[in-house]
Amino acid sequence: MSQNHAQPPVQSPVVPNLLGLDDIIQFDCHKGISCFNACCKQADVTLTPYDIIRLKNRLGMSSTEFLKQYTAPFEMDSSGMPGVKLRARDEEPVCLLMTGEGCSVYDDRPSTCRYYPVGLMAMRPSNAPKEEHHYCLVEEPHCKGHQEARKLSVAEYRKEQGVEAYDNMNREWYQIILKRRSAGPAVGKPSPTSFQFFFLCSYDVDRFREFTRTESFRNTYALSDDEFSSFNDDATLLKFGYRLMMQVLFGEASIPLREGALEERIEKRREIHQARRELEIELHRQKQDPYQNPGEG
Repeated sequence: MSQNHAQPPVQSPVVPNLLGLDDIIQFDCHKGISCFNACCKQADVTLTPYDIIRLKNRLGMSSTEFLKQYTAPFEMDSSGMPGVKLRARDEEPVCLLMTGEGCSVYDDRPSTCRYYPVGLMAMRPSNAPKEEHHYCLVEEPHCKGHQEARKLSVAEYRKEQGVEAYDNMNREWYQIILKRRSAGPAVGKPSPTSFQFFFLCSYDVDRFREFTRTESFRNTYALSDDEFSSFNDDATLLKFGYRLMMQVLFGEASIPLREGALEERIEKRREIHQARRELEIELHRQKQDPYQNPGEG
C-alpha cells in the first residue's frame, strides 16, 4: 500500500497512466474477497499531519505518545526532510493497528489506506503558479479487488472513501513539501533546527500547542486571546502551524509580530553569539596555558 507524490519508478506496482477525477477505475473490496486485509499485512503507510490527529484522538493519547508507540521516522527526500510511517510488528510486516477482526481504527484510518488502490500524486511543474493533483492506480499482485466487476470514477471513489476532508487538511502541508523540493540545492541543505521545527509543526501537534503557550512565543507574535484559545482545537492549530512554517522557513509572512519583537530576538541572538565567542576564546586560552588560574587576568 503506497501513496506517491512523484512519478513512480520503473519496477513500481503503480500503473504509469495519470488519472483525472472523471476517469473510471474497476475495483471493489469487501469481506468476501479472498485477499481481504492482505494489503494491510504488506502496508507501507506514510502518515500525514491530519492522519496523526485522527489516530491519536481515536486511541486517546497525545501526539507525542502516538509517535513514540506507533510510528517510525524516515527521510522523505535526499535533503533529509523528516517523515513518519506506521510501524509494523517486529516479527512480521503487519500494521500495529491490525487485529484478528481487521483494522482497529477503520473509521479514522490514514488517507493512504483510504485512497488504496488509488494513489494521489501532487506535482508542481516548472514555472507553474501552484501544484497539480493527479491520480494513478496501484495494482499489487496480492490484490484481487481489480478483478471485481464494480466500476466507478475516481471522484466517486474519493467521496466514498472520505478522503476529501483529509486532502483539505493536508493540502497546505503538501505545498510546503513541494516548495522545499522546488527550491533545489540553490538554497542549500536545511539545518537540523529547521527540520526539528518542521517535525514539531507537522506531526507533534500536542507538543506544538505547548510551544505556542510559552512566554517567548506569546511575546513574539501579535495574536489575540481568542486566537490563542482557538489553538485548543487540533485542526485549527495544525492550520496555524502551516502558516508558521511558511513564515519561518520561507519568509512568507502572514502572522503579525509584536512591535519590537524582531529587534529583541536579533539582540538576544547577538548576545548569545557574543557569549559563545567569549567562552571559546577563554577555553582556547586555558588550553594554551592549562596551569593558569581561570580567575586571573
